[in-house]
Amino acid sequence: MKKFSICFISFFFLFFFSMMNFFFLVYFIMENMVLFLEWEIVSFNSMSIVMSILLDWMSLLFMMFVSMISSSVIYYSKSYMYSEKNLNRFIILVLLFVFSMILLIISPNMISIFLGWDGLGLVSYCLVIYYQNIKSYNAGMLTALSNRIGDVMILMVISWMMNYGSWNYIFFLNFMNNDYMMKIIGLMLIVAAMTKSAQIPFSSWLPAAMAAPTPVSALVHSSTLVTAGVYLLIRFNMMLIDMFFLKFLLLLSGLTMFMAGISANYEFDLKKIIALSTLSQLGLMMSILSMGMSDLAFFHLLTHAMFKALLFMCAGVVIHMMSDIQDIRYMGGISFYIPLTSLCLNISNLALCGLPFLAGFYSKDLILEMVSMSNLNLMIFFLYYLSTGLTMFYTIRLLFYLMINEYNLLSIYNLYDEDYIMLKKKFVLLFTTLITGSSLSWSTFNYPYMIYLPFNLNMLLIYVMMIGLFLGYQVSNMKIYSINKFLMTYNLRNFFCLMWFIPNLSPYGLNIYFLKMGQNLSKNIDMGWSEMYKGQGMFNIVKNYSVFYNFYQMNNFKIYLFSFFFWGKLFNLVLLFYI
Repeated sequence: MKKFSICFISFFFLFFFSMMNFFFLVYFIMENMVLFLEWEIVSFNSMSIVMSILLDWMSLLFMMFVSMISSSVIYYSKSYMYSEKNLNRFIILVLLFVFSMILLIISPNMISIFLGWDGLGLVSYCLVIYYQNIKSYNAGMLTALSNRIGDVMILMVISWMMNYGSWNYIFFLNFMNNDYMMKIIGLMLIVAAMTKSAQIPFSSWLPAAMAAPTPVSALVHSSTLVTAGVYLLIRFNMMLIDMFFLKFLLLLSGLTMFMAGISANYEFDLKKIIALSTLSQLGLMMSILSMGMSDLAFFHLLTHAMFKALLFMCAGVVIHMMSDIQDIRYMGGISFYIPLTSLCLNISNLALCGLPFLAGFYSKDLILEMVSMSNLNLMIFFLYYLSTGLTMFYTIRLLFYLMINEYNLLSIYNLYDEDYIMLKKKFVLLFTTLITGSSLSWSTFNYPYMIYLPFNLNMLLIYVMMIGLFLGYQVSNMKIYSINKFLMTYNLRNFFCLMWFIPNLSPYGLNIYFLKMGQNLSKNIDMGWSEMYKGQGMFNIVKNYSVFYNFYQMNNFKIYLFSFFFWGKLFNLVLLFYI
C-alpha cells in the first residue's frame, strides 16, 4: 500500500486543484476579472525580490486542463508502472514537471517564466532517460540540447529587457511595437518557442523523446512541454503581431505540419506516429498564432491536449498488452480482444481528424474557416488543407493496422481489457474529449467570428477528409504488386520516414564537425606526438639502452670488465671531487 500511497495523494491533490481552478474560472469569466498578485519575498534597503502571479481566465483554464490531465496520468501510472521499483521517484519527477508548467502559466515575469521553462527542460531530460539504455540517453541528450537553445534565448530576452527597467512584460506589451529592441526580443521569443514546440528545424527531438515511459508521453507531449512555446507566444502575441519574423514562422510551422503528416504515414512505431501527429497539430497552432488569432490557437491547444492524452494512454495499454512491442505491423484485430480500449482509441483518433461534434472538430473547423476567410497566398492555404487530409490519411492507416488487419503476433496471446485503473481514467478523458470542444467554444469566446464563405469552400474540410479516408484505405490495402507501390520506393521512403532528413541536418549534421575535430586531436596529439615524446618515447629510450647494455654484458666479458673498472674509477673520482 505504501508503494501506491504517493499515487493516490498526488492524484487527489491535482484533481482538487483542477476543480478549484474550474470554480475560480467560472467566477472570473462571470465577473470579467483579472488578478495580479505580487508577493514580496525579500526586502532589504532599496532592493526587493518580488514574485508576481497573473490569474486571468486563460491561465486558470490552462492550469485546470494541465492538472486534470496530470491527475489522470498519475492514476494511470499506478497500474502502468506497477512493476517499477522506483515508482515514488517517477511520480515525484512527474509532479515536478507539472509544477514547473504551472509556474510558467501563472508568471507575468520573465525571471519566473525562465524558472518554469528551464524546470520543464531539466525534468523532461530526467524523464526521457528514465529507462536507462543508449537509445534513451541519446534521445534525452537531443531533447535537452535542443531545448537549451530556447533557454539561452530566454536568458538573452531577460538581459535585453533590462533596458525597460522591469521584467514584468505584461505592463508594457502595448507600447513596445515600434522599438528596434523589441524586434530583437520578439525574434528571440519566437526562436525559443520554436525549440520548445519542435518546429522546423528543431523537430527531431519530439519523436526521439518517445523513449520516455508512456504516461510521460501522455502528459509531456499533449498538454505541457510542447505547448509551453505556443503558450508563451500567445501571451506575447500583441507585441509580435506586426513583425516580419511572425510571417516567417507561419511558413515554417506550415511546413512542420505538412512534414509531420507525411512522416506519420511512413512510420511503423505506434508512439512515434502519435508523436508526429502531435507535431502536426503544433504546427497548426503555431501557424494560426502567427496569423494573429491567438484565441483560436489557445482553443485548439486545449481541445488537442484532451484527446491526445487519451490517445497516448490507449497506445500505452496496447503496447503493454503486446509485451512491449511498439511496431504496428505486429498488431491487428485488437478490437476483438480489448474493445473498451479500442473504443477510446478510435474516438480520440476521430477527434484528431476533426470528425463533427467531437473536440477536435470545433477548433479545427474554425481555424480552417478563418484561413479560408483570410487573404493568404495559395501555398499556405494548400499546406493547411493538405495537412488536414494527411491527418485523416495516417489515422485510417493506424486504424487498419490496429483494428481491421489480422492479429500478427502469433507466439503469445495475453490481450485482456480488465485493468479497471487504466479504464477509469480513460473514460474520464473520453468524456472530456466528447464535451470539451463544444463547452469551450460556448464559454471562452467573447465575440462571435464572422465567417462568410461559399458552400464548397465551407465544405472543403469534409471533402479533404473524405479524400484522405479513401487514400488511407487504398494504401492500407496495399499488396506487394499494387499500383500504389511507387509510394514506397526506397529513397522516397527514407526521405519521408527520416522527417525530410531533419535529424541528420540538425543534431547529426552539426555535431559531426566537433566529433571529427575531437577524433583528430585524439589520434594526432593524445595517441600520436604526445605518446611519441612522453610515455612511449621515454619507455623506448630506456628499453633500447637496457637492450644495448644487456647485449654487451652477455656477449663480451672483456668489455664488461673494462666498463665495470671504468665506472668504478669514475665513481671514485666523483667521491674525491666532492670530499
